[in-house]
Amino acid sequence: MKLNYHHLYYFWKVARTGHLTRAAESLHISQSALSGQIRKLEESLGHDLFIREGRRLKLSEAGRMAFSYAEEIFRQGEELTALFASGAQPNREILRIGAVATLSRNFQEGFLQPLLNREDLELSLQSSHMDELLRRLSAHRLDLILANQAVQGDEQNPWRCRLIAKQPVSIIGPRGAEVQGDFTDVLRGRTLIVPGPDNNIRHAFDQLCEYHRLRPNIAAEVDDMAMMRLLTRDTGHFAIMPPVVVRDEMKSGALADYGALPGVFEEFYAISIRRQFETPALRELLTQTRDNFLTRTPIGFSD
Repeated sequence: MKLNYHHLYYFWKVARTGHLTRAAESLHISQSALSGQIRKLEESLGHDLFIREGRRLKLSEAGRMAFSYAEEIFRQGEELTALFASGAQPNREILRIGAVATLSRNFQEGFLQPLLNREDLELSLQSSHMDELLRRLSAHRLDLILANQAVQGDEQNPWRCRLIAKQPVSIIGPRGAEVQGDFTDVLRGRTLIVPGPDNNIRHAFDQLCEYHRLRPNIAAEVDDMAMMRLLTRDTGHFAIMPPVVVRDEMKSGALADYGALPGVFEEFYAISIRRQFETPALRELLTQTRDNFLTRTPIGFSD
């Protein structure tokens, strides 16, 4: 039986939204009619394409494979339309990357730097919380997630989590502060800005303080690294953070690094979904980060 591309298009629209009702509304057809079209496609392919979870639809393993083909087919169709309508460049690859909202912008910029000047590539950058990003990844609305925490995949959620960088965490404060001794001496008597209690950096910092019997005076707990950077720059307080977050402030002389904390690091992960084929841009990006990490060259952190 020949593939019915009309049915495939309906499947593609549902897979992108993850919701039958919303897809039906966007297609201006009834939900029952849309369900019938997808059932015909499943019958022709001999596999179920969706797994129903409550009111939402989740792609099965066969559905993920079918979606990857449909995505390429209809993306090229959109490119063809754009080419004849406006002369837009054909065969322009699209790479969709999500980042946890609290992740350092400097890290993101450094990670993406190799792709920023490519004329044959369009980057779609999205920011949200981890649960929402993983939902978009599972629905194939993202190609990659950047995060500072690992996730564990399983048969239902075939996520692939790769460590791409590991950076020291330091005591950051106003330049010119009088400090002497080791990190315990620097911390004593200081008012600190620290990551929130759910942050991995905070967990390691708390363990370090407990081991050395330190009782830090905490002025603020901040989850967002961009806000942490602003508060450290403007309040005069010391902060516990990776130096990359305040790279520009250290270059300008507004802030200084008063030493790395032993055993305290921030780890950066690239999370993708297991696929038989990766897009060329994604493969290039992950190869570059793997090689940089293996040679211990931090990504995007050079002065």
